[in-house]
Amino acid sequence: MKSIVAGREPVTATEFVELALGIDLELFTGPAVESAMERAARLDVAHEVLAELRESDPEAAAYAESLLRTLPLKRRPSGRRPRITGRRTAQAHMAGSAVAA
Repeated sequence: MKSIVAGREPVTATEFVELALGIDLELFTGPAVESAMERAARLDVAHEVLAELRESDPEAAAYAESLLRTLPLKRRPSGRRPRITGRRTAQAHMAGSAVAA
C-alpha cells in the first residue's frame, strides 16, 4: 500500500513527516554544517514559524518545539583527528604479547 500525502509520494520517513505536518525538519534541527551566523538566522526564522504554528496548529507546534530542543550531534572539524591524551602504560604494550615456555 502506498502512502500519498498532498498528491506526493514520500520516499523516506522524513519526507513523510515534512509533507504530513508541513514542517521543514532542517529548519528546526539544523543542517549538518552551518556557521554561527547561519545558525542564528535559521533559529530566528524557526522561532517566527513556531509562533505562527502555536496559533494555527498547536500539535504541530509542540512537535516543532521538541525538534528545537534536540541537541545536534557534535561534529569534528573536517580533516582533523581527535586528540589522544595520556600515555600508554607498560601493561597496555604487553597485553597482546605472550611468552612461550
